[in-house]
Amino acid sequence: MQTIKKYVEANTQRFLDELIELLRFPSVSADPKYKGDVRNAAEYVARKLRDAGADNVEVCPTDGHPIVYGEKIIDPAKPTVLVYGHYDVQPPDPLELWETPPFEPTIRDGKIFARGACDDKGQFYMHVKAFELMQATDTLACNIKFMIEGEEEVGSDNLGTFVKANKQRLAADVVLISDTAMISLDTPSLETGLRGLSYLEVEVTGPNRDLHSGVYGGAVANPITVLAKMIASLHDENNHIAIPGFYDDVAELDAAERKALNAAPFDENEYKADLGIKAVWGEKGYTTIERTGIRPTLELNGIWGGYIGEGAKTVLPSKAHAKISMRLVPNQDSDTITKLFTKHFGSIAPDYVSVKVTPHHGGQPAVTPTDSTAYRAAEKAIEEAFGKKPIPTRGGGSIPIVSLFENELGLKTVLMGFGLDSDNLHSPNEKYDIANYLKGIETIPLFHKYFAELS
Repeated sequence: MQTIKKYVEANTQRFLDELIELLRFPSVSADPKYKGDVRNAAEYVARKLRDAGADNVEVCPTDGHPIVYGEKIIDPAKPTVLVYGHYDVQPPDPLELWETPPFEPTIRDGKIFARGACDDKGQFYMHVKAFELMQATDTLACNIKFMIEGEEEVGSDNLGTFVKANKQRLAADVVLISDTAMISLDTPSLETGLRGLSYLEVEVTGPNRDLHSGVYGGAVANPITVLAKMIASLHDENNHIAIPGFYDDVAELDAAERKALNAAPFDENEYKADLGIKAVWGEKGYTTIERTGIRPTLELNGIWGGYIGEGAKTVLPSKAHAKISMRLVPNQDSDTITKLFTKHFGSIAPDYVSVKVTPHHGGQPAVTPTDSTAYRAAEKAIEEAFGKKPIPTRGGGSIPIVSLFENELGLKTVLMGFGLDSDNLHSPNEKYDIANYLKGIETIPLFHKYFAELS
């Protein structure tokens, strides 16, 4: 541990400078105008892997954005760790809510503010620097492979094709991912599960063109009004999702499991104060921790229609749209839920509108075993680095490729994240605490050490 700390302390400024340079790339995978920037970010990652000592580094083309691959095989007889991360980021909108520009990284109060700071550039780059550290100090205990993609934020559409075509190349003993959160530096934790996802877009159409709201209002149904009513009907009075069959396959935790989950430190007043809300909301009969970890949800991510520009335009619009995401828990299936939603949404549409549902992307929920060699290695690494044994938690987000790795490569995943729930992921003013970034670089080499010892 002293060797690790000494190296990190000696190179802290360079570690920060390199991350800041990476954060300057506006690698927004969802917007075609950033295609060149996404490619440049991939090239930067590849260069830094080479600098750190990785072999066979390649920027692998796909039908979308490229995947960066690199490896260091020290001994085929030793265990192999496959490190996954993503260099693409969410769109930065709304720009006016950022205190400083999203792609001009700024350090304030010991935190780096930039789009992608925590999700996932800061977190995957810890592994690149930890690899450099292990190379420089001759302490690399495992073979290591890197697969850093550029489409996670848009559903990893081409990752499955890459994985299926490169099974031999990606052969490993475990997947290690840092794209999740821990409770705090004072209370470290390890996520043992992630929710799945069904993400789709709906379109409600009324008249065949936009109409004058004075001439036609009151006689023709307004698609925005209809859409709002349809969306409102998707939850009942107990905030239970009102889609027939939605809960049929939900894996219910028993009383002991729920008690253990709620043992994690949580202050509801601090939670509300941080978010600027007066009360929490959610499915009746469950705590906030349960609602965000073990229960499925349906959220409206965006809604639009008609005129939203400056000034007034008295229009009765032809169409209204919304984007909707559903987070899923074991044993729900993404495709099944998408079909249930599509059927239900069409069934509740009144005759005076037509409805179109377009699925975008999805992923299956995943649970990682807590009795595996890899989990125990992560647990020991965190305990040594933090001085405390980590608390097992369930994550509310989704990393769809976890199930892909299990199905195609036969590999379980360890979710060893160092972010915080308060890091404003997908929001303006995303940040990553410098202390968390450096602590991650200190902890990761210990995982490799213990994984080699326990394997």
